[in-house]
Amino acid sequence: MEINQLKSIIEAILFTAGRPVTQKELVLSLEISEEDIENIIANMQEEYKQETRGIEIIKINQSYQLCTKKELYDFILPVVDKRNKPNLSNAALETLAIVAYNPKITRPEIEAIRGVSADACVYKLMEYGLIEEAGKVDLPGKPMSYRITDDFLRMFGYTSLEELPELPKYRMDENQQIVIDELVEQEKKEEEPIEDRKGKPEVVMPEREEVREEKQ
Repeated sequence: MEINQLKSIIEAILFTAGRPVTQKELVLSLEISEEDIENIIANMQEEYKQETRGIEIIKINQSYQLCTKKELYDFILPVVDKRNKPNLSNAALETLAIVAYNPKITRPEIEAIRGVSADACVYKLMEYGLIEEAGKVDLPGKPMSYRITDDFLRMFGYTSLEELPELPKYRMDENQQIVIDELVEQEKKEEEPIEDRKGKPEVVMPEREEVREEKQ
């Protein structure tokens, strides 16, 4: 089968599905290897980057989905989506970040990190489809654990959790307060004395009394 025909089939599958399509599904349909699928779609993604195209193919974990380009959303939403857009509170965003950085975390663990109840936030995030149940944990009471969904990755523009930005390093001080090491290092550098050309701290000594009297 020619490459252009394969591209047409892949485009038709992704368009018709309207959801993330796994590599295995494409392999079964086209009867080619996963490596060939990846190479063909990578080529298609480059073609879609041209300004004349209004769509793109995004990768979510081991799946692909055909979507409109993010920069065109403002033109599309007034036409196709009349619903009120859900707004996430700061508390919900905090909870979402905790789940994203701690896969299969339980509600008590979320509450231990935030210091407040997480019931409402968890229910709201599940309602929006941003987190989902990940099975019960082998702990007393068999609490349910949670993880983020592919909708979260798609909404925030990530291919996988590995693309999440690194959290700043921190430590606990004597008062059990979080101290971010990067900020501590920066403060130390700002407090360091200015070094002279020999690499030694330049010390400015106060003038002696007799010297000031002679100047007068």
